Order: sequence, then structure tokens, then C-alpha cells
Amino acid sequence: MKMQVGTQRRGDAEENPATRGLYSALIRNKEENYVRISLRLCASAFILFFASHTAVASLPTFDTFKSQHHVSEAWLLDRNGERLHTLRMDDTIRRLPWVKLEALSPAMQEALIASEDKRFYEHGGVDWKAALGAAWDRLLTDSNRGASTISMQLAGLLDPRLARNTGGRSYEQKWDQMLAARELEKNWSKPQILEAYLNAVTFRGELSGINAASWGLFQKHPSGLSKTEASLLSALLRGPNARPDKVAERACDVAGKLSPPRPDCKSITALAWSSLVASPRIPFQNQIAPHVARQALKKPGQVVKTTLDANLQRFALRMLQQQLAELKARQVEDGAVVVLDNQTGEILAYIGSSLTTSDSPDVDAVRAPRLAGSTLKPFLYALAIEQKVLTAASLLDDSPLSVETAGGQYLPQNYDRDFKGWVSLRTALGSSLNVPAVRTLVLLEPEPFYDQLKKLGFSTLTRDADHYGYSLALGGAEVTLLELANAYRALANGGKLGAYTFSPSPLRGEGWGGGDITKKRQVLDPATAWIISDILADREARALTFGFDNALGTSGWSAVKTGTSKDMRDNWCVGYSDRYTVGVWIGNASGEPMHDVSGVTGAAPIWQAIMNNLHARQPSRSPVPPKKIELQHIRFEPAVEPPRREAFIKGTGMAVVSLPEAAIAPPRIIGPGNGALLALDPDIPANRQLVRFAARPTQPGLKWQTSGHPPIASGNNGELRWMPTPGQHVIQLLDENGTLLDETRLTVRGSIQRIDNALR
Repeated sequence: MKMQVGTQRRGDAEENPATRGLYSALIRNKEENYVRISLRLCASAFILFFASHTAVASLPTFDTFKSQHHVSEAWLLDRNGERLHTLRMDDTIRRLPWVKLEALSPAMQEALIASEDKRFYEHGGVDWKAALGAAWDRLLTDSNRGASTISMQLAGLLDPRLARNTGGRSYEQKWDQMLAARELEKNWSKPQILEAYLNAVTFRGELSGINAASWGLFQKHPSGLSKTEASLLSALLRGPNARPDKVAERACDVAGKLSPPRPDCKSITALAWSSLVASPRIPFQNQIAPHVARQALKKPGQVVKTTLDANLQRFALRMLQQQLAELKARQVEDGAVVVLDNQTGEILAYIGSSLTTSDSPDVDAVRAPRLAGSTLKPFLYALAIEQKVLTAASLLDDSPLSVETAGGQYLPQNYDRDFKGWVSLRTALGSSLNVPAVRTLVLLEPEPFYDQLKKLGFSTLTRDADHYGYSLALGGAEVTLLELANAYRALANGGKLGAYTFSPSPLRGEGWGGGDITKKRQVLDPATAWIISDILADREARALTFGFDNALGTSGWSAVKTGTSKDMRDNWCVGYSDRYTVGVWIGNASGEPMHDVSGVTGAAPIWQAIMNNLHARQPSRSPVPPKKIELQHIRFEPAVEPPRREAFIKGTGMAVVSLPEAAIAPPRIIGPGNGALLALDPDIPANRQLVRFAARPTQPGLKWQTSGHPPIASGNNGELRWMPTPGQHVIQLLDENGTLLDETRLTVRGSIQRIDNALR
């Protein structure tokens, strides 16, 4: 019978009812025998292979592997450990800090095991049942189904020799991978294997590790991953760069293996297309110190703590951006802020750019050299006072000046293109008058002032003194905001110049500041520094130019100076309290000029807001006068300025400050010349056609007398605003006794409407 069945044709046996059942049984037995034989052969092959490949590469411990986790970013921290900025340092990979298993979403752990290794907690590194099943499928169907466990995959990540190449792993590599996985399971716990695998495996493109994948694809921490997101991430492991539709198909299969409630395939597909089509994006928070980060961070994984204060950094940046938004119509798009601790030199805030409004946000305007404007005047007058050439009460002539230079005539003018006559040094500095500053430099010569600036730490003065000449008095040299603020800090510290730093360590690091912050050197006499500070804090001294209501006043004591460079390209405000020095610059990184922006309207509001914020809890107090200071009441003859208390270095004081006879001249009218003809325009509002007159030099008690409408007084400096009406008029200037000093006759033609409204 066996011979008959064995030799009988298959079709005949199947057609014969008597033999059909017997034939089927034989076939089943034959297939089972094939399976048994195949399994025995595979087992024999494994045993033989095992016998010849028993050496296992030395694998690291869990702690060692974790310590070797190199991230692609570096981090800048503030003084309290808060993250200020994250800077990418490795362009070849995106790997974020290690995530502990307990901080990982349970959904991600479940999806990973369901997708990659469903018997993970049952095997000892190799799932033999899955491995033999995969081998059988490959033998019968040419299937490419793998059977690598999570432990085996991790072994391939730990040992480069076991890594998968473009042609797949060889049988020898596969066996070594199994041996390594079994060895791994002997020394690592299951949670450690899961944790290491999720932090080391590549999910898509450059995204390595669960932290980078979660942030890059879903913009969230891996602790918050949903089942839908976890299914998608698990599906990526089998084809990190597969098409979204293919990944979605695999993810749907993974989701079907999860515990209820399971995500539906429609939501998985939608997420795949929305997250995988666009380039991965990791939205780092608190990106508020890019320029400091580029200075301090040098390698991936670096974490650098600085002296910066995150709250102050955010506030300063917000104030800068708000002010620039208000000045947008005046062609201003950039700015910078630096805040120093007076005592330690620590940099508390460093805003190198407005970031959002800047056309060149990478340019560090804190360190970029710019023309100084009037911000160097305090150091010029400090030199004159220290050399006892002038005092704060000395009278300087603010009248047209022509200085002969090698390049021709130098004709300085004031910001408002007006001249004030004779003024004290206090008024000249407080009101930032240009001509008196140039006259002072003519008196001192440029070279001593140049040497003084070098002592104050201005490294950008790279030419000799002759190159800058008398323009040095008006900021005709480039300075950086950081060095300028530090020089003002020397004034706040009684003339002592110290280094600045980002580093909490007493000694600076590479590229971190100007030297050892524990050392200070005396560059100005303490008495001189105190007098200059007293002038810069004097609201009355600055009223001649800025008035009493301006952005230079603060809630407590402060000393401040503004500056505007030629053609309004640079706008500065630098000042200090008893604890802090704040420097602000606004302008354009491109060097384009601004439109009608001065220091008091541009940079000063930012400076004022930051200084008030710094002293919100503890008001600033005025410094105590040094022993070399004597305070004395003075008066002027003639009375070009009211009597007041003045500060002198001992031995230079005086009770009466007089002009030489040759310098005394009666006040005269400055305005439309005698015999001028004025034409009114009926289409222009009356309040836009006021005519301005001024008396120079000024003196107390001056009076104006006009025909037509009465004069409209302006300020306390002898100015007059007058509403012209058709006809002939006489404008007269009288002294306090009514004596006529000067008069101007003029004719007005045309007509004007709404005169009464204009006078209100």
C-alpha cells in the first residue's frame, strides 16, 4: 500500500475516495516532518555557530553609556540657573538631553513594545520563538520579516561592529548581536534597556532619541506623547525616512495592538501628513541671549552659567522692542542694551539686537563700534576740572566758533542750531552744548583728552589724537556700548575703572570680559568723578536744552547723558544709579540715518524704564561727597545764571563768578532780522506759523513787548513765540526795569484763520 500510494499520481489519489484521507494524512505528516527537520537543522546550525562564535564584545554599563550621551546643543543659563538660550553646535545630528524612563509617556513605552518586541519582558535578550518563526518564513516565502528584539537593536547601537549596513547584517553579525543582547540582559535591567534604546535610536532624518523626535515632530516633551503620536513614532523605527502614507499604514497596525481606547487610523494618517511632510522644528523657549551664547558656548553639550538675570534680560528686550515699534515711522529698526553691576562688574543684561525688528539680528550692537556723539563730554569736562583749568561754575561762551585745523575750518554747532551765550560748565554739560565743549578741548588740546579716553578703556580709538582732532569733543570717534557703559561705571565708582564679566567666577574666562574683576584702578580723581556725577544728575542743568519734563528723570537718584552722532545715525543714553549702570543704543545696523530722533526721544525712554525697574524696590541714593569736595553758594556777575550751590575741588572755590569786561555785552534779539517781510499762508493752521525770537545772552528779568497779539513766553531762557498778524510790527526786548535793550521791525502780509484757537 505504501508503495502504491508513494508511486501513485497525486491526481489519482485525490480522486480515489478510498485513498484520499490516507493521502492527506501522509502529506500532513510529511510537512510536520519538514518543520521538525528544519527546526532541528536550525538548532544544530545555531549550536555549531554558537560554538565557533562565543566571544562577545565588551559592552558599556548603563551609567557609562548614559554619560556618553552627547547632545547637539549647548545651553546658556542665567545667574539662577534659568535657561536663557539654546545654541545648536552639531549640524550632523539633532540630539537633546537624556530622558529618564519614568519621565516618558506610558503610551510610548506600550507602543514601542507592541511594535518592536511584544515578549520583551519574557525573553532574555533573544526571542527564539520569533527568531525561528522568522527563519521559517524566510525559508518558505522569502519574507524579510525580522525578529530583532529591543535588546538586540540596542546592542547594535552600543557596538558599531554590529550596526546595520546598507546590505543588512550578515549571519555572523546577527549571531554576534544575539550574543551581545543576552550579555546585555545579564548586566542591565529591562527598564534600563528601554530607557537607553529610546534615547539612542534614530527616529527620522537627523532626529536621534525620543527627546529630539518628540520636540522636532510634535513640539512637545516626550512625557506628553499621546497614543496617536506614540504609534507614529514606533512605526518610524522600521523606516525612519519612509513616506508619510507608509508610516501611517504601519502606525495604524501598531495602534491596533494597544490597549483601549485605541487611536483611529484617520487621526493617525492626518498626523503623519501634518508632522512628517514639513522639516522637523524644535521650538526652544527663552531664546533671549543669542549674542552672549555665541561668545560663551563652544562645544555641544556645554552648559554655561552666566551673571545675566533672566527677568531683567526679558524686561530690557521688551522695552527695546516696544520703543522701536513706536519709532518705526522714523526709520529706526535696531538697538542694544547693557546693564552692569557697579560694584562687581557683572553684566546683568546684554541685548545685542532687537531681534524681531532688526534687518541684521546677528550683528552684536553692544560690541559694534559706533560714533559716540555727546557721550564723551563728561570725560572731557572731568579732565578740565581735574587739571583745575575749569570748575563747574566756570563760564563758557556758547557763540559761533571757527577752529582752524589741518583739514580746514571746523565750525561746531549745537543740536538745535542755536547759541545760548555765556553759560556755566554745569549748564554746558547738563544741556549738552557743543560749542562750549569744543572751546574746552581747544583749551586742553586733543592729546591729553585722547590719553584720558584710552585710560578709561576705549580700545576702539585706534588712530592717534591728531586724526580725531577737535571733533573728539563731540564724539568724533567710534566706541562700543559695552566700553562706554563701563567708563560711566567708573564715574559711578568714584573714578575707579574695573573689568566687566559674564562669568560668575571672579576671573574672566576666554572672551568673557575686560580682565580680572577683583582689580580696579583709579583713572579719575574721586572728587572730579563726584562733581561730574552731580552735574549729570542735575535736572536744572539740563533744562536749557531738554526742559524739566523729559525721559532722563528717574524715581531715585541717577546721573545720565545722551548723545546723537552725525546725521542721526547713532543715538545713545548712558547713565548710572548707586548700584547699576545702564547703556542704551538705538539706530540701524545698516548705518542708515534715523529721522528726527534725539537721545532724549530715542534711547532715553528705554534707559528710564530699565533704571526704574532696577530700583522698583530700593530707590537709588545720591553719593556722599568726598573729603576733597567743598560746597559753596555762588552768584554770577552779570547774572547770566541764577545764584546756586556749587561744588568745587578744595582750593578752587569762589563766591562770585564774573565775566571780563570785554565779554560783557547787552542782550540782543535773535530771530527774523530788522526789516524782515513775513507772508502768512491761509491754508496752514495758525499754530504752525508762530514766529520764534530769543535773547542772547540771557539774563534774569528780561521782558518782551510786541504790537498786535501779546507774546507767548516759552521756557525760562528768554525765548518768545509770537503770532504774526497782517501789518507792521515792532518787537522789543526790555530789561527788568523796562529799559529798551533791542528792537526789531518787520512787516507781515497775507491772512490767517483761527488765530484765537492758535493762542490757546
